[in-house]
Amino acid sequence: MKIRIKVKPNARENSVKEIEPGYYEVKVSVPAEKGKANNRVIELISKHFGVSKSKVTIIKGQKNKEKLIDIFA
Repeated sequence: MKIRIKVKPNARENSVKEIEPGYYEVKVSVPAEKGKANNRVIELISKHFGVSKSKVTIIKGQKNKEKLIDIFA
């Protein structure tokens, strides 16, 4: 399953919220540097969808706030 996300780094809390079908807003409390935010995004998405972290991959947008994520079931 592929989803699009918008990441908000340096947020007060960590959260995943569906804005519209297939498009999510992910808030992370870590800064967007050295892959910290991407790692936290993978953790939050895997927890939200109930899959292991190895099943979540960032396909597009490694260095952007808009990302395309693939979740393997």
